[in-house]
Amino acid sequence: NNPNNPTGVVYSEETIKKLATILEEKAKEFGTEIYLISDEPYRELAYDGVEVPYLTKYYKNTIVGYSFSKSLSLPGERIGYIQVSEKCKNKEEVFTTICGSGRSLGFVCAPSLFQHMIPSVLGYTSNINEYLENRDLLYNALTRIGYDVVKPDGAFYLFVKALETDAVSFSENAKKYELLIVPSDSFGYPGYIRLSYCVKKETIINAIPAFEKLYNDYKK
Repeated sequence: NNPNNPTGVVYSEETIKKLATILEEKAKEFGTEIYLISDEPYRELAYDGVEVPYLTKYYKNTIVGYSFSKSLSLPGERIGYIQVSEKCKNKEEVFTTICGSGRSLGFVCAPSLFQHMIPSVLGYTSNINEYLENRDLLYNALTRIGYDVVKPDGAFYLFVKALETDAVSFSENAKKYELLIVPSDSFGYPGYIRLSYCVKKETIINAIPAFEKLYNDYKK
């Protein structure tokens, strides 16, 4: 997904071109179509002038999933769309299969209120600058304390190296200071934790002393 959850990294055009080349080569090698599914709910949440490339420009068999819940700051409201590239092999079959899955699963049906609302807010986003301010506030504070932090280009997460090899244990210890963090094991990459900064600025300010106490516990 691009921008990425949990790191906030935005895959560059160069990286995407290399990925497309690999997939094309492997499709020929295996004699089958390989489809690339791009999850892009954070597309508009990019900072510092970073561009988020459209994968459909670089790889024909691309399917894009999008959700308005992130761009409009509607947590929990799952309404969006799936785009099947015009260049996609067997695009009619792929499209029909996706539609059929949506109908059969049932629980993916968006509330009618939001179906009426979305057309009137197309092209709008929440205030991206608030996310940017929160990112800089939390990133600068944690790096000052001594944490090793990945600076995100987009989304609203910080990927932070845990202060012990067991990120789950580290996350449990953080609860002593009322810090709720997500161990990176859930994302298939142990040793880190994910922090979300889509909160009020006051929440971040109040949390900084707790992160400092947690850090000092490990550095005694």
